[in-house]
Amino acid sequence: MTGGVVSSLGKGLASAALGALLQARGYSVRLCKLDPYLNVDPGTMSPFQHGEVYVTDDGAEADLDLGHYERFTGRPAVKSDNTTTGRIYLSVLQKERRGDYLGATIQVIPHITDEIKSFVMDKDGTADFVICEIGGTVGDIESLPFMEAIRQLGNELGRERGLFIHMTLLPYIPTAGELKTKPTQHSVKELMGAGIRPRLLLCRADREIEEDELRKIALFCNIDEEKVIPALDAFSIYDVPLAYHAEGLDDQVLDSFGITDAPELDLSTWKEIVHRIKEPEGEVTIAIVGKYTNLTDSYKSLNEALTHGGIANHVKVKLKFVDSSEFDGHEDDIVDALKNVHGILVPGGFGERGAEGKIKAVQYARENNIPYFGICFGLQMAIIEAARNLCGLKNANSSEFGECEESIVGLMTEWVKGNSKEERSDSDDLGGTMRLGAYPATLVKGSKVAEIYGADEISERHRHRYEVNINYKDQLEKAGFKFSGLSPDGRLPEICEREDHPWFIGVQYHPELKSKPFDPHPLFVSFVEAAVQKSRLV
Repeated sequence: MTGGVVSSLGKGLASAALGALLQARGYSVRLCKLDPYLNVDPGTMSPFQHGEVYVTDDGAEADLDLGHYERFTGRPAVKSDNTTTGRIYLSVLQKERRGDYLGATIQVIPHITDEIKSFVMDKDGTADFVICEIGGTVGDIESLPFMEAIRQLGNELGRERGLFIHMTLLPYIPTAGELKTKPTQHSVKELMGAGIRPRLLLCRADREIEEDELRKIALFCNIDEEKVIPALDAFSIYDVPLAYHAEGLDDQVLDSFGITDAPELDLSTWKEIVHRIKEPEGEVTIAIVGKYTNLTDSYKSLNEALTHGGIANHVKVKLKFVDSSEFDGHEDDIVDALKNVHGILVPGGFGERGAEGKIKAVQYARENNIPYFGICFGLQMAIIEAARNLCGLKNANSSEFGECEESIVGLMTEWVKGNSKEERSDSDDLGGTMRLGAYPATLVKGSKVAEIYGADEISERHRHRYEVNINYKDQLEKAGFKFSGLSPDGRLPEICEREDHPWFIGVQYHPELKSKPFDPHPLFVSFVEAAVQKSRLV
């Protein structure tokens, strides 16, 4: 799956939707992504530049498109489903240092391209279909090695086992009153200049594409007419599989491989999801109080998990993004921003900017009995708020922000991972050194979270460097905070909740990463349910 004309066309969503359609026919699928940027992974990149960093069970910091892959197929992503130019070159250079190439001169071709092909083909045999998305746009200088690698791979696999799908944009020019096909023609020409001939074209547009335009694209791009597929804007991302099926995408993919005996299609689950989204029985407003609110992709999985909670409760979840860094300390500002919401969520984040605003949002939720959900940083801010305002520790803070008298939240220096001990210090590299991936937690019997999960043991994905200080547990519990989830060794607080509040839960992990429209995360289902109850009281 390649893309042209502009970035952000939705290649990841298209790949995920195609995976869902093939699954609905009974096939197994695996999705992966090649990112051309030089970073080893997106872990040190700003959310404003890259959007959300997705985390897998095995501890990889990955592109947010892997979240789409999981949400649409239910197949857990793993570290080997995402790689970058940086990781490819790092692997090759490490092999060169070890002497693996036996004195050869290391070159882009064949060494870099072979490494890229190896990444793709490592998935071969584990699924009926492997869908590989190439990030960026055709013509970008950094993507050239990837284009050459998949060109070679296409020749090696042959038409019976390999298929190139290209996604382009048909922009609408108001003064001309028509969609223009020329950018698509140039994009396909650029791709063919790299030796790759797409056999299936997805044409993004914000309005209906006339048959004459589709025929023109097919003629000028040397593609069969029926394999030029309109990809129009959808009501919801969960409508995309149904929309692509209506345009014949899955049929044309199977036809390209000569598959004529495909199993019957079952899209009943997706139809029910879309029905609940289009015909909700009510609406609630959730405030997301963060500092990356100018780019909603920074909270992509979170936004979708709240939607999933709405689907489960038959309601529409309206999101209100509140920039915590804009709270100037006056009570009126907090009230004005949060007075009409039915739930408040403080998500993960890093750094001191906006932290005081988040603490004030926690206080407002606690004092006004508004359902509160704190995730990662949101748990830490809730703990600091309670320490300051309920325990009398006025100087309580996080050591992430500098030296402080009462370090309620501090740097993690060691923790258990499997059968080994992980150790970190503040002088370590930033990239890939956090507590990453799936870790177990033990829930307190009779607690609200144990009731929500319906279990005493859970496993959730983490991405954090700082942790609530267990030494303050007794003081905080006297102030009404219940430490209802701990690491199996009892040293790391994983979940805290308030028993004197309708719904007040903070978690150190990221439950949004495991939520799916057909299998919503129980915490989000319960949180939205509490917001529904709050809306009925207003």
